[in-house]
Amino acid sequence: MQLDNASVAQLREWESQLTEQYQAILAKKLNLDLTRGKPSAEQLNLSDAMDGLLQGNYIAADGTDTRNYGGLDGLPEAKQLGANIMDVDAANVLVGGNSSLTLMFQVMLTAYQFGLKDSASAWKNEGDVKFLCPVPGYDRHYTVCEQLGIKMINVPMTSTGPDMDVVESFIKADSSIKGMWCVPKYSNPTGVVYSDETVERIAKLGQIASANFRVFWDNAYSVHDLSPNAPKLASILEATRRHGTEDSVVQFASTSKITHAGSGVAFVAASAANLAGFKKFLNSCTIGPDKVNQIRHTRFLPTKDALMAHMGKHAELLNPRFDAVLTALGKAFDGTDLGAWEKPVGGYFVSFDTRKGCAKETVRLAAEAGVKLTPAGATYPYGKDPEDRNIRIAPSVPTVPEVVGAMEVFVTCVKLASVKQQLASLA
Repeated sequence: MQLDNASVAQLREWESQLTEQYQAILAKKLNLDLTRGKPSAEQLNLSDAMDGLLQGNYIAADGTDTRNYGGLDGLPEAKQLGANIMDVDAANVLVGGNSSLTLMFQVMLTAYQFGLKDSASAWKNEGDVKFLCPVPGYDRHYTVCEQLGIKMINVPMTSTGPDMDVVESFIKADSSIKGMWCVPKYSNPTGVVYSDETVERIAKLGQIASANFRVFWDNAYSVHDLSPNAPKLASILEATRRHGTEDSVVQFASTSKITHAGSGVAFVAASAANLAGFKKFLNSCTIGPDKVNQIRHTRFLPTKDALMAHMGKHAELLNPRFDAVLTALGKAFDGTDLGAWEKPVGGYFVSFDTRKGCAKETVRLAAEAGVKLTPAGATYPYGKDPEDRNIRIAPSVPTVPEVVGAMEVFVTCVKLASVKQQLASLA
């Protein structure tokens, strides 16, 4: 199906056929959800052995009674778990509660209101504060910025990461830019893994940016490979050390999509200076994290090998779901001008770009047919996709047959929205 070269008669014939197919779908009264990248119940079951694992032994390796107060940094073995996930030194890790998003908000709040260095370094002292946002990206990152009144600037994503020519030009021209969001491995939603060159150039941003610039490096999918031959992500920590910019990057991760999503352990990795500034904030609002949960996780995932073996079990459950999505897209759209998509080998999402102006209508049609998708525009700051193209598909929660059924609906809705738009343009 090539719409650009089709006659009006051909388009009307396609519209009639697709409308008939769509009406048949409506009659099925489906109720399927592809909105959020949550682990399925099968994936959550993989970590049920943590329940009762401690058997009354709450004492950590260094003698800490994990039932008591204190331990702002986290247990040493929990810091090592974070280091295993993020590929950093344990000395650079602070262990938080169950949510890396909470840590991101807290670090940004600290940088904005109090300063990660001292009160003079607080972003609020400098008037307008702006953040660079590679798009399409993660909607909850944008919510953090909106909550603090930080203005967001779109940066195009490429197959190797953010367009670094654009990033560098923005930073050189505007001193009010104080940071950038990054999901460097299996980027949400595109699945892109940043190239070595991109990582290197991001590490050097601290040399050209204004004072107190920080990259928020959300490495949420660092060990979430779907293939044993998965691409490797270069170490941003090592790169910043080479360029003398270690203070310019703060890294985040969690076990939310590794163990139990609602009761995991989150981590922040940063330079000694950044950690000191952040801990000053934490000291004012907590007496310490949940160390019982930390020790439970470290005994369940005691080594990097144990971690990766566990993630291999996740991959076994996720692969058929991703295969169902990619097979449906390939069968329907290869060789057409109806859309484009990434073929991720890890993470939790498939990013699909419709023809310009068709994403919202596709999502609307799918919703009426009983398939919920992430709202069109959600992958852009302020919910505004300037080309109305991007749709994020999250296939992890439904069963494989449900994913197959949802994709049949999705494909039909993309085609119908595209044909109707093309007909309208020729009217």
